[in-house]
Amino acid sequence: MKTFTLIFGAVYGLISVILGAFGAHLFKKFLTMEKLQSFETGVRYQMYAAFFLLIIGFFLKFETGTEKWISILMIAGTFLFSVSIYLLAFSENANLPTKAIGPITPLGGLLMIISWGMLIYFFAKNRV
Repeated sequence: MKTFTLIFGAVYGLISVILGAFGAHLFKKFLTMEKLQSFETGVRYQMYAAFFLLIIGFFLKFETGTEKWISILMIAGTFLFSVSIYLLAFSENANLPTKAIGPITPLGGLLMIISWGMLIYFFAKNRV
């Protein structure tokens, strides 16, 4: 689980930098300012998650279910949150159904919040 978490942290970081560059240079040519800002929010939160995963990947031992779920929820939540924002940003250009994609974003955010809460619980319980 440790390696899995570190790999996802590195992959999320890599993709964040690539998408951020596309957003700064290519996507601003055909996205509205509002859609571009939304896209950048997805990129920013994905990078936050990358740092989160790399840090917990190095510091947690992944011996308990709590430690494993902290990672799993952040990985899944970030994917749902950021990818749904990316899709929503391009919904008009690609004719995507916003009603189907829209509810995914808060679900992803909720999973990320639960992951943070579980990390707090882990620290409090283990007096780290």
